[in-house]
Amino acid sequence: MFNKELFEIAKNVSKKAYAPYSNYKVGAAIRTKNGKIFSGCNVENSSYGLTNCAERTAIFKAVSEGEKEFEEILIYSNSGKMPFPCGACRQVISEFGDEIKITISSNEKIVESSIKKLLPSKFEL
Repeated sequence: MFNKELFEIAKNVSKKAYAPYSNYKVGAAIRTKNGKIFSGCNVENSSYGLTNCAERTAIFKAVSEGEKEFEEILIYSNSGKMPFPCGACRQVISEFGDEIKITISSNEKIVESSIKKLLPSKFEL
């Protein structure tokens, strides 16, 4: 079921994105199993490889606060293009469980999935 609270948080934080090169602003909100919510936006860099996506920003903030068990992440952009997580973000999300629900939204369009569906063969050591 669509989580309106995560949607609003991700939408609001997307406005804080630092995206001077692509102008593609993304926000993410992740909910832990104990109900805490962390948000993040994308932060670009002129050396593109140093850019950090919204999903990883939110996850890294949560982990830095001691949270490692997640239920759902919502990723938002108002660009009209669905902000599906990149490969690096899919791998990072999968590190914390195969059943994490993923909701992708652009404006009013919504796609619900899971990390297991988006990354069926993750890298593992």
